Amino acid sequence: MQETARLAGFFAAHAIWNVSGGDPLVPLMGYEQAGGDRAVARFTDEDPTISALTGQEALESNEFAATRAALVVEGFIHLAATPRTDALIVRAVSYFPERCAMAVAVPFRPHTDRDGFAVHRPRFLGFDNVEREEFLKIADAFHEGVHSHEEASGVWNASLDESI
Repeated sequence: MQETARLAGFFAAHAIWNVSGGDPLVPLMGYEQAGGDRAVARFTDEDPTISALTGQEALESNEFAATRAALVVEGFIHLAATPRTDALIVRAVSYFPERCAMAVAVPFRPHTDRDGFAVHRPRFLGFDNVEREEFLKIADAFHEGVHSHEEASGVWNASLDESI
């Protein structure tokens, strides 16, 4: 599951890079094939909800016959400090040898906010078929994935606001 968390971190960083300029995120799914090759699929529809649902269906069905995949969509999360915060919602699945999954929210402040664009620390929302003792290793692997995206990690680090 750690490799899946790295993949999820990489594509979460890529998505932060996309939204940092103010454009809405086109739902995307990064995936890795058995040989290690990576690819990305974007889900476009006039209705962003349909795009997100199409991406979720592709993730659940393993449409691209991947060994692991991470879907990133734009949404909201409710935090104690703020009632509704923009966030990237990342759902990642390791398909083999047995199916394991995780969900992470990456809250952010849009560039239109009076304080400007910011990325807040990720919130791990849940795990499926993952042992409790793996949680910290998975969190570390997610952050490794973020930092492995050279261009995007620069935006992430420069915009990091851990106040919430």
